[in-house]
Amino acid sequence: MKKILSLVLVSALGGALTLGAYKTFIEPKNEFVLTTSNPNPTFLPTSSVGALMNAYESPDFTVAAENAVNAVVHVKNVSISSGEMSLQDLFSGRTTPHALMGTGSGVIINADGYIITNNHVINNSDELSVTLNNNKTYKAEIVGSDPKTDIALLKINANEDLPYVTFADSDQAKIGEWVLAVGNPFNLTSTVTAGIISAKARDLSGTSSQSFIQTDAAVNPGNSGGALVNTKGELIGINTAISSQTGSYIGYSFAVPSNIARRVIEDIMEFGNVQNGILGITGGSLNSAFSDKLGINDTEGIYVDGVVEESGAEKAGIKKGDIIKEIDNIKVSKFADLTGHIGSKRVNDVVNVKISRGGSIKTFPVTLSRNETLTLPLVGRVKNAKQEDLRKYKASNGIKIMELDEKYADYWKKNGVKEGTIITSINDTKINSVDDAQEAIKNKSAYEPLRIELINANGEKERYNFR
Repeated sequence: MKKILSLVLVSALGGALTLGAYKTFIEPKNEFVLTTSNPNPTFLPTSSVGALMNAYESPDFTVAAENAVNAVVHVKNVSISSGEMSLQDLFSGRTTPHALMGTGSGVIINADGYIITNNHVINNSDELSVTLNNNKTYKAEIVGSDPKTDIALLKINANEDLPYVTFADSDQAKIGEWVLAVGNPFNLTSTVTAGIISAKARDLSGTSSQSFIQTDAAVNPGNSGGALVNTKGELIGINTAISSQTGSYIGYSFAVPSNIARRVIEDIMEFGNVQNGILGITGGSLNSAFSDKLGINDTEGIYVDGVVEESGAEKAGIKKGDIIKEIDNIKVSKFADLTGHIGSKRVNDVVNVKISRGGSIKTFPVTLSRNETLTLPLVGRVKNAKQEDLRKYKASNGIKIMELDEKYADYWKKNGVKEGTIITSINDTKINSVDDAQEAIKNKSAYEPLRIELINANGEKERYNFR
């Protein structure tokens, strides 16, 4: 027993000595260090900090959506059509009218009941009604419309002040900025979709006459005429078109910028029609191929190929060969940039045009003039005639051919018609201005021939019929 106890004590003592030796000579020391904050920390620029924070923050659309939804209305267009004749109609000798209904959206822009929508939403209407977000329905009247920009102005008479949206400056809208599209797609009232601005100054016509805001917010049939708003709930565009092979949204939608829509309705309210101001130049957007052809180094801007006589551009001193780089400090890289900004201005407004001429930069203040030119089908570009132009051809009225259509120029010249010829009548309508000519073309049926009466270079009156 004593031997066992002795062995246990010896073993315990040996273990204790071994552990003590390891702790003292072998185990690494753990030192505890007390740290304090740096009294002079490194600061990041606030813009960088904001960017880091915003990357993890979701935008809040709730206030903007609530404001916009209450100001966006449902527009119903009823038109009466004779339609196809049935056998009963054929035997009875009469046609039965049919009611056709179309729908779209609109945006209330003041408390008195003025509403912006698209021209194609209300076109050919026999009866218009507007339903508000509170389900109240009112009869609407057309104050005016502009097919060129696809903008129309309606008016309803309500017994109360109506909610409305305020205009934003669409020139300040940025690519990548969050936006909301508000409307009534597929008759689903008060629908809000979100997206970003994908591009600006989009021209879908190929004629440099349009300047849309492109967005990837979902827009479908019925959204036309609805609001495109920023995160503050301010109006930056009127939803107008989609790019689609199916008729439904596939990722691209387009809106008329609010600056253009605002100018159109202001003209309608003040003058009863739209007063289109022009810069007074012709030309094209530069790119590598065009620049090589012209023998210049610039690949960005608008090359001025011609200046309209007596226009604001001519009076300001802009010349053929100039390259437009900016307008009112807005960079111009394609023609739609230029037309988009001009479209938001009015006749007699002054714009500052920065041009490159012979390697030097110059800025010209240009007063926008009234549009006195028109491209006439089969003929070419025409303009309002001055009294001396009319006297030259002994004409009492008419418009002057400035430039013949390239495709038909040889035909006209063989018949004694050249630049300077006076057109006096279109489809038996007396023509005094390009506005008269535009109206005559607009009122012509698709099945009706184009009849032109003119005075040729020999002073002879001639009539031409085109089918």
